Amino acid sequence: MSEAHHTPTPRWPALILQPVTGHPFEHTVEQLATAIRLGAFADGERLPPERDLAALLGVSRMTLRDAIAALREAGLVETKSGRGGGTTVRYEGQPVDPGLRGEVRRGAALEDALAYRRVVEPGAAGLAASRALTRDQRAWLEESRQEVAETSDHGAYRVADARLHLAIATCSGSPMLIEAVTRAQAATHEMLRAIPVLTPNIAHSDEQHAQIVAAILTGDAEGARRAMEEHCDATAALLRGLLG
Repeated sequence: MSEAHHTPTPRWPALILQPVTGHPFEHTVEQLATAIRLGAFADGERLPPERDLAALLGVSRMTLRDAIAALREAGLVETKSGRGGGTTVRYEGQPVDPGLRGEVRRGAALEDALAYRRVVEPGAAGLAASRALTRDQRAWLEESRQEVAETSDHGAYRVADARLHLAIATCSGSPMLIEAVTRAQAATHEMLRAIPVLTPNIAHSDEQHAQIVAAILTGDAEGARRAMEEHCDATAALLRGLLG
């Protein structure tokens, strides 16, 4: 496919975070925590200025400060005062937590989450492949894939994996699909934390990631959709087997 004009790749937070509805404090904490756990804000990255972040979420600066305080208590961020200070993400990913096994989705709820993911993520991959991506976007996808393949720490691996899936969704150009994939990844991330990280599965996932990204970069929409479906099916089989 022809290459579009070179433009900067959009930043994840502005695409993933949505104006808060319902209870401002709780929903602000939920959105920011989800963005951090899925890698929209990377470990060591400083959060945007308070004014900008509050405007993005549609909440008051006081509500935002309270939410950030909750994130600090949870160990997701740290705040330094004074010149050069600010709030910085301190999250490298979470290890397997067998204690979650009794709390994660099972039965109909598990199947619903897996079905939802299988609909939205292949659609996002196919749409991304059909678009004329910029040079930055193409490089971003490949760099995101390499980051997953080169990460050995299990907690960091799952963050890198989520970042790749969110990058693919962002390249679809659809804000609604980005939101849908974010929800799907949040549910998947929660379930994966309750099962062991299996080396054969990581190798298999890396192969599938390479196929998905290659199909997107060559403009093969059907191939990208099919490869993502196979990837979702493989993860689903693992989750059904270990959580069912």
